[in-house]
Amino acid sequence: MKRILAALPLLLLAAPLPAAAQSASAQAERLRDAATSDEIAYDIVEGLTTEVGARPAGSEAEARARSWAVRKLKALGFSNVHIETYDMPVWVRGHEQAEIVAPFPQKLVVTALGNSGATPPEGLVGEVVGFDSLADLEAADEAAVRGKIVFVSHDMTATQDGSQYGYFGRVRRQGPSVASRKGASAIVIRSIGTDSHRLAHTGHQAWDAGVTPIPAGALTIPDAEQLQRILRRGRAVTMRLVLTPRNVGIRQSGNVVAEVKGSDADAGIVLIGGHIDSWDQGTGAIDDAAGLGITAAAAKRIMDAARPRRTIRVVWFGAEEVGGDGSRAYFAAHRHEKVVFVAESDSGGDRIWKMDAGFAPANVDIADRVAALLSPLGISRGNGRPSAGADLGVWARAGVAAIDLQQDSSRYFDYHHTPDDTLDKVDPKQLSQNVAAWTAMLSIVANAREEIDKVPSANP
Repeated sequence: MKRILAALPLLLLAAPLPAAAQSASAQAERLRDAATSDEIAYDIVEGLTTEVGARPAGSEAEARARSWAVRKLKALGFSNVHIETYDMPVWVRGHEQAEIVAPFPQKLVVTALGNSGATPPEGLVGEVVGFDSLADLEAADEAAVRGKIVFVSHDMTATQDGSQYGYFGRVRRQGPSVASRKGASAIVIRSIGTDSHRLAHTGHQAWDAGVTPIPAGALTIPDAEQLQRILRRGRAVTMRLVLTPRNVGIRQSGNVVAEVKGSDADAGIVLIGGHIDSWDQGTGAIDDAAGLGITAAAAKRIMDAARPRRTIRVVWFGAEEVGGDGSRAYFAAHRHEKVVFVAESDSGGDRIWKMDAGFAPANVDIADRVAALLSPLGISRGNGRPSAGADLGVWARAGVAAIDLQQDSSRYFDYHHTPDDTLDKVDPKQLSQNVAAWTAMLSIVANAREEIDKVPSANP
């Protein structure tokens, strides 16, 4: 009896917590519902893509984008808005042309992959040797490749979760190094995409240590299929390829940072964002102006409602497209701060359909509360481990709690890294569904009364 009486004060102290959590969920629900008609995110996307346009990493346009972002975030009411700069090597594309010389002369549409080597100004002429996959190229005898222009295809198809990009993207990421090691004079690949347009998909690739850069390009999907048909005729195929990119040395890039100050400095930082740079061909609307708009709009809605317990820090990372220079610079500078949660938006602007959460066992109730609020938006709960994206994944791998709000990628890779990544591909209604989901999630996480612990068994 004495033990029961002694425990009563503790029970009485614990009793208000469910009510507090219920109140926080009710506020998050109100904010979620209001955000379904959000216009802030689209305004950000429209402004950045119209007033700046393409934003290649390390370029003058990316610098203008950072200045634009500072003005915009200050106007929205964020505090501590500033730029954190770093230096990086910069590659720029040049002239691009491809054509079949024989046996059936015709022009092809090509674009250089990031960090491609250059042909002579007048171009390179060589026999084409084709492979249906990266595995086929890797298995090929060097004698069959040496001195030739390698062509590599793949079988990527559209999926809701976009999961094929990780596997088939190896054709772009590793293919050029494999071809160079085997002595190829150049490589062209089928664009890593799912469309049927004559618009080539560029993208980053990094040369393996000790590998000599060679010209590396991507053909549009229709042109890649045309080349496959020509090769299947069984006659020798000759191509003329012109790619004249160059390295222009060390330039400056940077991350744009803004905050919603929390009321409890000891409760930690909720770190969110996307990337401000883009490839040079389109205007970077879905990749990743949409992500910037979604995360900033959600954070502003939290800020305008009431001061959250935790500080919400919004980072618009630079140089993501070329290998994550901004992410590395930011983690190196801030890794010792108390960041307790991370989430990133970098898969376009189409509706969110699934949530994957990664919390410590003591914090599963936070994930439960978020999932309950997302369900009315048509968002199911997954059981995958969140990656937290290219820019914030390093924090998740270090054990920081994370949520991935998975966007529908069914059409994302039709436009990804092409000249077609433009504002008209952003659906305002779907974009506002993203903001509603992000607002609900941030409201719960930033205001949770529980301490947010490190996730066990994470890879540092």
